[in-house]
Amino acid sequence: MAQARVKDRSPRRESVFGERFAVFAECLLTGVWIAVACLGVVTYPAAFAAGARHLRRRTRHEDGGLREFVADFRAALRGGWAVGLAGWAAGAAAWVDVQAVRAGLPGGPFVGAVGLFALIGLAVALLRAAAVWTPGASWRALLADAGRRTVLDPAGSFLVVGGLGVVALSALFTAPLAVPVLGAVAAAAVAVEERHRHR
Repeated sequence: MAQARVKDRSPRRESVFGERFAVFAECLLTGVWIAVACLGVVTYPAAFAAGARHLRRRTRHEDGGLREFVADFRAALRGGWAVGLAGWAAGAAAWVDVQAVRAGLPGGPFVGAVGLFALIGLAVALLRAAAVWTPGASWRALLADAGRRTVLDPAGSFLVVGGLGVVALSALFTAPLAVPVLGAVAAAAVAVEERHRHR
């Protein structure tokens, strides 16, 4: 009888399908949190860092919810706002390159292509840095390491670019759908970094 009671108290194991669906649902919820945290314009690096850390906790079966996300977001924002500002400056430079292409300036298409590829590379490096962020980590060191991984692990970088493409297509077809899909991008970056770590 005592053994039966002990068995009743043991946690029920989730099916593989149920566990994977729960992770997917958590990604979508995290995407909403990331979108709200990005409303500060320069806060997107901190938002993705907090989202990625939340998803890492979820896949390790650790406790954590909105309160922990907000605490991580505040911690990541300390240096992350400057990274966000630099990202907007890079985006403005890419926009100038595109305008050079449209104006028909000599060498414009080449400059435009280089600028576009550089912007994509920077976005991938930023997401890879956010995927491994921990409280107290230096954004400068994270970005330097992520830049090396972006170049040395092209397969992983391509997967992150694919995630960004999914967000862009989602926004193109149905703009509100891009909001929860942001969590899938953070999850893709986390998965790519885990894959790189275990290589």
